[in-house]
Amino acid sequence: MNLSAPFVRRPVATTLLTIGATLVGIVAFQFLPVASLPQVEFPTINVSASLPGASPETMASSVAAPLERQFTRIAGVTEMTSSSTIGGTNVTLQFELSRDIDGAARDVQAAINAARADLPSNLPTVPRYSKVNPADGPILILALTSELVSRGQMYDAASSILQQKLSQVEGVGQVAVGGGSLPAIRVDLNPTALNKYGIGLGDVRQVLTSTNVNRPKGQLTSDDRTWEIRTNDQLQQAEEYLPLIVAYRNGRAVQLSDVASVETSVEDLRTMGVANGTPAVLVIIYRQAGANIIETVDRLRAQLPQLEASLPGSMSLSIVMDRTPVIRASLHDVERTMAISVGLVILVVFVFLRNLRATLIPAVAVPVSLISTFGVMYLFGYSLDNLSLMALTIATGFVVDDAIVVLENITRYREQGLSPVDAALRGAKEIAFTVVSMTLSLVAVFIPIFLMGGMLGRLFREFAVTLSTAILVSLLVSLTTIPMLCARVLKSEPAESHGWWYRTSERGFGLLAGGYAASLRWVLRHPRTMLVVTLGTMALTVYLYILVPKGFFPQQDTGRLFGNIQAAQDISFQAMRQKLTDVVDIIKSDPAVASITGFTGGGGHAGTTNTGRMFIALKPLEERGLSSDEVIARLRPKLAKVPGAPTYLQAIQDLRIGGRASSAQYQYTLQSVDLAELNTWAPKVEAKLRTIQEIVDVNSDQQDRGQQSLVVFDRVTASRLGLSPQLIDDTLYDAFGQRQVSIMYTPLNQYHVVMEVAPQYWQNPSALHDIYVRSPNGAQVPLSAVTRYEPANTILSVNHQGQFPAVTVSFNMAPGASLGQAVLAVDQAMHDIGLPATVRGTFQGTAKAFQSSVENQPWLILAALVTVYIVLGILYESYIHPITILSTLPSAGVGALLALLLFKTELSMIALIGIMLLIGIVKKNAIMMIDFALHSERMAEGKTPQEAIYEACLLRFRPIMMTTAAALLGALPLAVGMGVGSELRRPLGIAIVGGLLVSQVLTLYTTPVVYLFLDRLRLRWVRARAAALHPAA
Repeated sequence: MNLSAPFVRRPVATTLLTIGATLVGIVAFQFLPVASLPQVEFPTINVSASLPGASPETMASSVAAPLERQFTRIAGVTEMTSSSTIGGTNVTLQFELSRDIDGAARDVQAAINAARADLPSNLPTVPRYSKVNPADGPILILALTSELVSRGQMYDAASSILQQKLSQVEGVGQVAVGGGSLPAIRVDLNPTALNKYGIGLGDVRQVLTSTNVNRPKGQLTSDDRTWEIRTNDQLQQAEEYLPLIVAYRNGRAVQLSDVASVETSVEDLRTMGVANGTPAVLVIIYRQAGANIIETVDRLRAQLPQLEASLPGSMSLSIVMDRTPVIRASLHDVERTMAISVGLVILVVFVFLRNLRATLIPAVAVPVSLISTFGVMYLFGYSLDNLSLMALTIATGFVVDDAIVVLENITRYREQGLSPVDAALRGAKEIAFTVVSMTLSLVAVFIPIFLMGGMLGRLFREFAVTLSTAILVSLLVSLTTIPMLCARVLKSEPAESHGWWYRTSERGFGLLAGGYAASLRWVLRHPRTMLVVTLGTMALTVYLYILVPKGFFPQQDTGRLFGNIQAAQDISFQAMRQKLTDVVDIIKSDPAVASITGFTGGGGHAGTTNTGRMFIALKPLEERGLSSDEVIARLRPKLAKVPGAPTYLQAIQDLRIGGRASSAQYQYTLQSVDLAELNTWAPKVEAKLRTIQEIVDVNSDQQDRGQQSLVVFDRVTASRLGLSPQLIDDTLYDAFGQRQVSIMYTPLNQYHVVMEVAPQYWQNPSALHDIYVRSPNGAQVPLSAVTRYEPANTILSVNHQGQFPAVTVSFNMAPGASLGQAVLAVDQAMHDIGLPATVRGTFQGTAKAFQSSVENQPWLILAALVTVYIVLGILYESYIHPITILSTLPSAGVGALLALLLFKTELSMIALIGIMLLIGIVKKNAIMMIDFALHSERMAEGKTPQEAIYEACLLRFRPIMMTTAAALLGALPLAVGMGVGSELRRPLGIAIVGGLLVSQVLTLYTTPVVYLFLDRLRLRWVRARAAALHPAA
């Protein structure tokens, strides 16, 4: 049966079908979303709760623990981590990839409702959830600045106007407002005056709570009219609070102004934000897991003019960081790379064929195959991202292969004198099985990736499907459109019409083919030498695989950095504010930095009191000339000069695994049921890891060295004086906790009245001596009468993983070190230090995914080999011939691994995909040889296997050289690319180019030798079996 015959005989129908498929691809291209990587994030939900003034232990035990107990009952939770700091708790839940995030959110809300009975009654707001991964970088940061209005008013505008509207934009997971807090009426009490009048702190709190209310009042109704009742029960201005009567003493009213100062200020004084050195309120926007960054940012930008118009005129809104320009530049760069690849591939065809008409025929296959693939990508819901476009770039070298093989075979029959239509029919029929074998066995390489689970399986499935689709479309084009074009377009040209270029190149190619023929004859006379070379290549492949540095995913240069300052644990907010300013100034002065935002204080997303967070946008790559990691290395010694404020920088990655935010990129987590033992061993582990050369920026999230004033009360004495522990706690909270005692309601927002002792009384532990507790019988009891004060260390942050206490040590790679080397070094260090059995250390996030991928790598390659063997065995109905074809693969592995070592590139998952692709590319050469050898043996009378394979090698030499050169030049732009995002593509190109260069030289000689050797083995086995079945009489 001739598959191509109907298409050759019906050129109009074939042409229209080809044009139709191309038009579908062009239309689909317009609707494909644009992204950096395929959208495969784990569904992640972050739950936050706040209780102003509460210690980290209180937050962990009374807020985090009840929530975690309920969350463990939710199905599909793969990871649960929590972090409790002063006044705030964040619990991060990561779900299975198959879990719908909206369904998960409903379960989380139900769990929060179930936990409410166990949560503290004075929690100001119910815990809230957001569909966001806190470890992911923000997609957009806005800065609100003003020279006229206060920080509180700017925060109010950001919270009331911007945060609400931006949160409604599709794809937005969370809008965090940092660098300030809401306006509030602050009542700063004078403990000395209160003591003089005999008024307790609780008395003032009750007056404020009961005086400022907003309750229903009802209405008056007559026969024909209704009157609403309204009162002046809401006090909105600071001046209105001053005349409030707190108590009566000696017949005289004691007003609030007698014992406190009242001012319009903010809820939390201990917050600060800067944008490029200017005080600012920051609006930090995170996306939902799985949301498209570019589409989300475009929607946000469309809202900004309207939102800016609704802000007071004295405020200016500016974008200080945007993740999308780098993504767009990276995609533009890979599109340019693809165009170069297409040009090089067509150039290869022209150089070999030296005929413009003949070159145009396979040149049709390239755009048709690539453009038609967009239609399939649209149906599967894929995006135009680095991986899918990388697949199409690599495909340029593949899609032309089938067309070249078909064209070359048809041309051979034309040269023998057949008519165009007969040559097309006969040539296409003869080569059809070879083309189908090559294509199906190439697609078979990807079957293990199709079946691969987890995040990596999802990530590379888009690459595999895109590439497989392009290859299958090219197969269809090669068996339909190409033969039809050969029959219609090709013309036979007399030899004398060829120009000097054709004759010169033909002579050169003849010399090359002659040299190959002579060397092949020598090889066939010395088969054992080549068998030794083949076995040596296999051994060398295994050795190089063990030797090559292993990595997970290439380190991306997104042009965006995340910075974390970890100051001394007992640092004050005032000192921390200065440290942040100094660090921001140093980073801003670097010539590679475009903008920087930083903030500290406020708890929640800002972290603990002694931490500051920064987001840095670098200038475009062509302007700065250095990679992100090189910029970090340049800043590291400058930042080390800021005393008492170690600063850690890391490049924000598009692929982020895990939900725990850390100061460095890779994480090693210690867990133990015994908190004391965990706190003992964590510093030892951190100190040991600092001695490892492969890693830098080693730091820990263990914060147990903060200063505290431990108030120890004598319960017997306190009870005798009528003071309960709750009364003492409430008094301390009233004095030092920035306690929110009342709510003011307005149309746009709700504001609080915050009560605290005046600033001069909360700056030193000795102020505790000025605090009096009012007993139920009205007596003023000095706190010092029932308590003693002990300075002690306290925990500033309590972290859990899966409900158990955990300490995470994070680190970055040292320049030139691979993740594989670092993981081995850390494991060895843990073995040397002798961790007790009760403390368990494991890698988390990206490092954990890397460990899993390294374990799976050999199995993935083996699965690809087995799959290809099965497909080839089915196609050839033979157990032996697939082994001959697969014998070509070690040479490709040697070339790829040598190239990776030579260019100091890790064997990452991208490079591994390149090696798997080589399995598909290199065996094409063997298939073309063996197909023709088998055909010659079966069809031609009396031809020995040696004669058949020798003739097949010479006959297929030209198409083998053409297809290999096309694949090589298709991958070359990836290997040498230096533009934005090239670090992601380079390992793939290096592996393919290196593998092809080595395998092309070796397989032309090893394949015929292995073929003959296995053929002899087969014949011996057949004779032995025949002898066993028919023994001599």
